[in-house]
Amino acid sequence: MKNVHSGTGSKTLRQRIESMRVDSVLFRSDFPEYHSEFVGGTLAELANEGILVKLAQGIYAKPRRSKFGVVLPSVEKIVQAISKRDNAKVIPTGITALNALALSTQVPVNYTYLTTGSERTVNLKNQSVVLKRGVPKNFCYATRLISLLVQALKALKQENVGQQELQTIRALITGEPDKEALVKDVDMMPAWMKKIVKPMLND
Repeated sequence: MKNVHSGTGSKTLRQRIESMRVDSVLFRSDFPEYHSEFVGGTLAELANEGILVKLAQGIYAKPRRSKFGVVLPSVEKIVQAISKRDNAKVIPTGITALNALALSTQVPVNYTYLTTGSERTVNLKNQSVVLKRGVPKNFCYATRLISLLVQALKALKQENVGQQELQTIRALITGEPDKEALVKDVDMMPAWMKKIVKPMLND
């Protein structure tokens, strides 16, 4: 039976949340044994008290505290928690993908990801995380490396691929452990990307 507004229920739910590890990402839907309005009210109270930080509708984080103030979980941790909750796949795209592969030193202001789940924007302190619905072909690669590389090269554009970028890509290709999946993935890359990467398989 769901607790709607009992004091004991409130104390139990509060205690559960307060005992969670710092850096936890939690969702309103994490507590199905309670009435959703009751959960929402408790989460809002804890956010008002500074115990939680609201990241987006129904999504909260339990921050760490340092001498510099509140420290939220990493973007990667937040995105992985959301994708797990949605039972979805996610791939960094744009400058986020370039940064993830060290093809850019520019730190993203807005982190962008393609997802098979719901579209949403999560607003952090000075940044936002944008999850955009991606078409199925973006998720067809077996290796995370090629999934990322396709998005990174798309953002970089063919005319901007120079010797430094080629050197970084070659090191990434050499370091990929699943060579069999890698060969199949490279064959599925867009033609101009395949032309760049395929010769590296024989290095």
